[in-house]
Amino acid sequence: QVQLVESGGGLVQAGGSLRLSCTASENIFFFRSMGWYRQAPGQQRDMVATIFSGGNTYYVDSIKGRFTISRDNAQNTLYLQMNNLKPEDTAVYYCNAYSKFGAAASWGQGTQVTVSS
Repeated sequence: QVQLVESGGGLVQAGGSLRLSCTASENIFFFRSMGWYRQAPGQQRDMVATIFSGGNTYYVDSIKGRFTISRDNAQNTLYLQMNNLKPEDTAVYYCNAYSKFGAAASWGQGTQVTVSS
């Protein structure tokens, strides 16, 4: 029953920055992990960044060094700071949360990120 709402997307030029937010309807402190995913038109949804409860993070190679995932437990919010954006980053971005039992929320509507060249 956890609801996640993504926001912060928009249209930017290559090299620009955006910060995405994912706000949960309940406390995220006890989730094992939270992650950001993206889906380009005609493509599958892929995980791009994950943060674990202990603070460890994981990034796919294509965004490593450009994106930073973080969480604010007090605000029940997950963030994705995206710097040096590239046209290849254009996609709808989604978030999700995980307990030891698996995904804790259904996929939401996501937030659109469009990067122009």
